[in-house]
Amino acid sequence: MRTTGELSEADFRRLYRRLRDTSPGGAARRGALDTITGDHVLAAVREVRSGRTVSLAAPVNTRTGPDDADPAEHRLIAPAGGEPGSSGLEFARDRLAMNIHSEVDSHLDALCHVIYDGTLHGGVSAGDVLSPEGASALSVDLARDGIVGRGVLLDIPRLHGVPWLEPGAQVGAEDLAAAETRQGVRVGRGDILLVRVGHRRRREELGPWDVAGACAGLHPTAMEFLAEREVAVLGGDGNNDSAPSAAKGVAFPVHVLGIHAMGLHLLDYLRFEDLTPICAREGRWSFLCVIAPLRLPAATGSPVNPLAIL
Repeated sequence: MRTTGELSEADFRRLYRRLRDTSPGGAARRGALDTITGDHVLAAVREVRSGRTVSLAAPVNTRTGPDDADPAEHRLIAPAGGEPGSSGLEFARDRLAMNIHSEVDSHLDALCHVIYDGTLHGGVSAGDVLSPEGASALSVDLARDGIVGRGVLLDIPRLHGVPWLEPGAQVGAEDLAAAETRQGVRVGRGDILLVRVGHRRRREELGPWDVAGACAGLHPTAMEFLAEREVAVLGGDGNNDSAPSAAKGVAFPVHVLGIHAMGLHLLDYLRFEDLTPICAREGRWSFLCVIAPLRLPAATGSPVNPLAIL
């Protein structure tokens, strides 16, 4: 497991160009989602044995904390005053407002989420696409029909015999390959790769902390593993990046490489604590995975509740 190894700005840009030029989703209309074919979906459906479903999302956070200064706001707006009457028909109604890209809530990043050198994925000018009204291209609407495929969970803390990786730890390609071997599974083209670092368990047991200063995640060079295997989507129980950043001058290198260079939709801040013991007990780490973002035609992302179907 990497704990050091900062890339220079020049090294990062070389890595960026290599992944941009060789990834199957680099020039595709829907990015790496185009690696999921009908045959991939049918094969993923055959992963279902018991029909059991497990949520991979965390409860929406409504409490201010060191990792969420702008939590979601959820309130009852009817009945008035919160007190129902004693007769007649009424409806209980509520309102939800949230920062989609918070550091706590489970969400999907669209291909328009990352601006790098003034451009979006595919070299599209950010100024031509983004406006106060939203994104006119590369929005989460590309996934409006859902993302359905074979999910593969790699449990990195399990590999190292710990409940979670400590903040700041960096997961390398060698960790991903070793987890495959230990778990008896292999990541392939069109897969939805889910990498557990234990972020959510640590938060639940020890409490929230300032994740901008320190969190476990992938080292930028680990993205070469994803490019080689031609995965369709990357998800994690943190935000997939480690902090402090492992690339000089780039705060979120995995986001830049994944979304901008490779055309990967990213799933941030998922929760695997219900799924992991089931996979360990059954000795299987792949399953049908269904991700259904909201229909937000001009949005840079969406809250999600991904489902693993076993």
